[in-house]
Amino acid sequence: MFNRFVTYLLLLALISINLSRFFTCMGFELNRNYIAANLCENKAKPYLHCNGKCYLMKKIRQAEENEKKQNNKDRFNRLVVSFFQEHIGLTFLPPVSAPKLKNKFPTDMVRYSSRCKGAIFKPPRLLI
Repeated sequence: MFNRFVTYLLLLALISINLSRFFTCMGFELNRNYIAANLCENKAKPYLHCNGKCYLMKKIRQAEENEKKQNNKDRFNRLVVSFFQEHIGLTFLPPVSAPKLKNKFPTDMVRYSSRCKGAIFKPPRLLI
């Protein structure tokens, strides 16, 4: 239940970010009379027939500036710092072979043989 609520809340937040201009216009249409009477900058000039559109344009510009600021913050967060370093050449020494050692296995182990060894291991045949 909680996971579903969080999912819907995040989806609503993502959609509201992209539709900020729509919400601004919708708020203007719902409160047009109040905005025209109280918040309009040109209410003293009725011949302009503004009816609060100046307030709407100011709010839309403000929303666009907020989006630009958010985009700039996103770009700054995505800044990739490139690190360049001078190439370092590696040289490897030639392998050193160990001196040949005498057989340290007991002599009984060298002479051991079994009949089963040949029955279990059968190498693949070449198909020519």
